[in-house]
Amino acid sequence: MGSIVVLGGAGGVGRVAVEALTVLPDSSSIVVADARPEAVRSVIDELGDPRLAAATVDVTNQAALASFLGGADVVLNCVGPFYRFGPPTLAAAIEAGVNYVDICDDLDATRAMMALDDDARSAGVTALIGMGNSPGLANIFVKMCAEQLLDELHTAEICHVHGGETSEGAAVLKHRIHAMVDPVPLFIDGEFVEVHQLDDDGARHVREIDFAGVGPTVVHPYPHPETITLPAAFPTLTRATNLGSVYPLAYFAMTQALVRSGMADDRPISLLDTAGTQVQVAPIDATVALLQRERPRLLAEAGVTEPGGCLRVQVTGVVDGEPHTYVCSLNSQGAGAGEGTGIPAALGAALMQRGILGETPGVYPPEAIVPVDDILNLASTVVSTLGIGRAGAGHGAAGIPLTIEHTSPDGTTEIIPMALG
Repeated sequence: MGSIVVLGGAGGVGRVAVEALTVLPDSSSIVVADARPEAVRSVIDELGDPRLAAATVDVTNQAALASFLGGADVVLNCVGPFYRFGPPTLAAAIEAGVNYVDICDDLDATRAMMALDDDARSAGVTALIGMGNSPGLANIFVKMCAEQLLDELHTAEICHVHGGETSEGAAVLKHRIHAMVDPVPLFIDGEFVEVHQLDDDGARHVREIDFAGVGPTVVHPYPHPETITLPAAFPTLTRATNLGSVYPLAYFAMTQALVRSGMADDRPISLLDTAGTQVQVAPIDATVALLQRERPRLLAEAGVTEPGGCLRVQVTGVVDGEPHTYVCSLNSQGAGAGEGTGIPAALGAALMQRGILGETPGVYPPEAIVPVDDILNLASTVVSTLGIGRAGAGHGAAGIPLTIEHTSPDGTTEIIPMALG
């Protein structure tokens, strides 16, 4: 097979995606493309795979990017924040006639990219958007329950938490800030309602979730795109929500406080530097810098020493007319957002290159074109080979624990321990 180009391949998520792709035999070339040539060289030297190739690329130049992508099998876009870079990068892939995969978790960018569906179809391009954790695996777990465990799907409630990563880049923080200021659509009782994470309407949906491997955590409405894509894929769905948080909670609360105070504004203000020279600084950039400075202290105070997280997807529906509930919990203790997002992205790119994602061009969320068994089987291969995860209590096997809890019509509960890998 030909090449997969990983845009942002030297970033926190992109580097994991590149490593995951090296586990698979699919590509003759894996192009690590980034704006930072030294970082690209570091990734290639560290991984040491002869199929890796380096490229310096500026994704803000759409014409140059389209020219660069020409001839590739697949482009995997890991450049965020996606509300800024998602739609133009997909447009460049469509112009180049190259199939596309990304990890977009911004709602507005998802809508903008779905609006490119006609362009993608005309160009013969298939685009899989939001193939990360949430969205991504969350959508796959809902689809698994709908297709394999239930006769009819009724509700899907997605909750996620992560924290403890070695570092968080500006794109990650700006996405989180974006989620705090953007409207959040929730699908409730068959209708869309719009709330805001930091307002009273959002506060009514705040919940405490006991996450596997993490513990009780307060989660807030998040504008992730599952709430708008899942109802379109599953017409019997009456409820779709997405709630999330980051730990330590003092770090998440500091971010919320800064946003509430107006420090999410991207319009520059004039300041004097230490030399008395007037400089232009956007408040959001100051917020990012402050959070990056304070984060190590907050991690230490909370006793957080390693990355981790949990994706929890609760679905309800009926079997033979009787109500059933399934809760899928993917616990990633010892692995953070990079692994949780980068590995599913790589799986999506590999399935795209193998031609498994269908022959109909267009722009699709994961539940629309990704086969459940194909991606979960491939996930097991990659996770096992990379040695990610650990044996969890009661799991008895290495790998990232996936637990499915089933509540039957009589209220009895059974827990089915599994492991990706």
